[in-house]
Amino acid sequence: MASDTAALTPPRGEVPTGGFEVVMTHLTDAILDRTFPSGSRLPTERQLAADLRVSRSAVREAIKVLQAQGTITTAAGPAHGTRISTTAGHAFGRMLRLHLALGSADFGELTDTRVVLERAAVAAAARMATPEALEPARELARRMSSVTGSEEFSVLDTDFHVALASLGENRLISDLTVAIRQAVAPIIRDAQRVLPDWELLRQRLVREHVGILDAVAARRDDEAADLTEQHIRGAHAALRIDKESGAVEQD
Repeated sequence: MASDTAALTPPRGEVPTGGFEVVMTHLTDAILDRTFPSGSRLPTERQLAADLRVSRSAVREAIKVLQAQGTITTAAGPAHGTRISTTAGHAFGRMLRLHLALGSADFGELTDTRVVLERAAVAAAARMATPEALEPARELARRMSSVTGSEEFSVLDTDFHVALASLGENRLISDLTVAIRQAVAPIIRDAQRVLPDWELLRQRLVREHVGILDAVAARRDDEAADLTEQHIRGAHAALRIDKESGAVEQD
């Protein structure tokens, strides 16, 4: 039976002194040059240690770091093992959350970036999406119309925007949309919890989702893009989120 485990060329010449750095460098390089393509399974911990001439503890440490970054995933069972991630958006999301925490990007900047991405995505969707392709987003919009809790609504809302972004058939836009939504999700959830008129906002957001979908279905790309920007900026304004700190503004 053919194996889906990618092979790693052992390093030649002088080997760096730090085992952890050796593993990180070679695994990262192997991902970048597609020796390990998305979804492929890594060699075993024992095999990596032998190939790279490092300790198994160094391999284990590097694997944990790559897992935390979202670059690789690990699951039990012989058919699973340690694999290169197929969901780049989650890795992007972790990095963006770090940028927010460190102050190298703020909520307003992420919002502006999200607007640019989603305007492009829905405009592309309006030009190419079929009624059948729109159905998953319509189903999410229907589900949001009957959900009152802010936590569940937020999850469905994220899925809705990601579904729309994916219709433009640009995987990078879709992945970055996932990443930005992940990065700002805790901020939005906190704001929704303390909003006194959450139900009024929820109803408004549901209507706006339907309006965006109708514009996409009618192939009105400019209108769909404008409605999407108004929807995003209007929701953030209603939630009273400070653009720089990401905190909910108080009276």
